[in-house]
Amino acid sequence: MIRNHKLAKSIASVSWAKFFEMLEYKAVWYGNEIRKVPTMYPSSQTCSSCGYRNPLVKNLRIRIWECPGCHAVHDRDTNAGINILKKGLQLQSA
Repeated sequence: MIRNHKLAKSIASVSWAKFFEMLEYKAVWYGNEIRKVPTMYPSSQTCSSCGYRNPLVKNLRIRIWECPGCHAVHDRDTNAGINILKKGLQLQSA
């Protein structure tokens, strides 16, 4: 993402911090809340249909995988998005 490795960490962290600051501001503006899902949450490894956690899909090159539990076929990014939404709703109700 950023080629200069000496500055990469500070530039990336400032950019994301500013983005989240603006996102939280807009959420309050429109009367919404932001729920932060933990960074290490295994969203792309967990089946969004049955909840089975598949450790074999840790490799980022695996884009589409089949759940051994329910045999549902998942796109990595779509599945992760569904799991992040579910986790956010779970945090909201807690």
